[in-house]
Amino acid sequence: MNIQQIKQRFEIIGNSPLLDHAISTSMQVATTDLSVLITGESGTGKENIPKIIHQISHRKHSKYIAVNCGAIPEGTIDSELFGHEKGAFTGAHSTRSGYFEVADGGTIFLDEVAELPVQTQVRLLRVLETGEFIKVGSSKVQKTNVRIIAATNVNITNAIDKGKFREDLFYRLNTVPIQLPPLRERREDIHLLFRKFAADFAEKYRMPTVRLEEDAQNTLRNYRWPGNIRQLKNVTEQISVIEKERLINSDKLLNYLPNFQRTNLPTIYDNQTSGDSPSDRELLYKVLFDMRKEITDLKKLVVEGIKADGINLQSEENVQILNRIYSDVQSESEAPIQIRDNVGSVPKPIERPQIINPNDDTYNIHEEIEESLSIEEKEKELISKALSKYKGRRKQAANELGISERTLYRKIKEYDLK
Repeated sequence: MNIQQIKQRFEIIGNSPLLDHAISTSMQVATTDLSVLITGESGTGKENIPKIIHQISHRKHSKYIAVNCGAIPEGTIDSELFGHEKGAFTGAHSTRSGYFEVADGGTIFLDEVAELPVQTQVRLLRVLETGEFIKVGSSKVQKTNVRIIAATNVNITNAIDKGKFREDLFYRLNTVPIQLPPLRERREDIHLLFRKFAADFAEKYRMPTVRLEEDAQNTLRNYRWPGNIRQLKNVTEQISVIEKERLINSDKLLNYLPNFQRTNLPTIYDNQTSGDSPSDRELLYKVLFDMRKEITDLKKLVVEGIKADGINLQSEENVQILNRIYSDVQSESEAPIQIRDNVGSVPKPIERPQIINPNDDTYNIHEEIEESLSIEEKEKELISKALSKYKGRRKQAANELGISERTLYRKIKEYDLK
């Protein structure tokens, strides 16, 4: 059985090399009894990999049980996995077999394994090491021959550092790691998946299939899809049901993509600690980049003034300062500023910035008003300029700023802009 046959059998859509590598690894490890740890973001389809491994292994005629560890309360997880004896706790009216006893000879898929309590992790580690477990409320050791496949969407290394996951259990589970790529790293597959989902929903709701114009296809591929395949399927279903037109353009598609960003500005995002929305951060980066450009332009003006007016400098320290400024804007063919031996005349006042000899009495010292470097002021100024440029049309102003309309509305209200 090859990769293409596996995709057809398990209805996996996509031609991404990263996806093919994950499937290929699954096929290779299926013939063994090694434990597997599947990692990847939520919604990437991690649940397909253990099915592939089980169905082409020698255990395919035995039980396959998928357990969502995050959905079982902490007080009952041990009983669910390992079973319990009658009277082991309040409500235990009879003896119960756990998943490891029921699936003996088969495969257990532990989804969201990082959500397991530490005490349960100890029990699981014993099963992995010796194949033994003890029911809750019992002292009898039981044997089980179960293959364990685990999956998680969290960073296990960080969980280990925080004491939420046992390092020895991680190494036991991670005998064969399989990484599923997020949808944004499979851009060539996004439109294929959309077409598959659109066809499925057209059949389900008995209506014509929705299609995307070329600009909408580009928008679809450029979106980050934080919810991955699950989010894409949800968006496709919404469009199929709500839109009357069957040919969708980019503007209509954008109504279903929350916080769509047209810019590729760098962001530092930690979903554990950050409270700001990505759109706010990108606006701040845009302000900072504009400020940096203005400073660079100012340096160029200083250098041009020096070269045009032939200013003579007496202080070597001043020349070193100017050369540092000059080095930021000069090309490789240009030479640095040279010190002249003779003292030249005072340059005539012109509008461009001038470098003045501090020993010259002919100039009066004027107080300079420093431009405000407040990020809020710059942000307010940019929003005002964008609204003015597009005569109050907020959608076009938001596109120019690289933020969502919702963020722009909030900023207008926050800064009391009209």
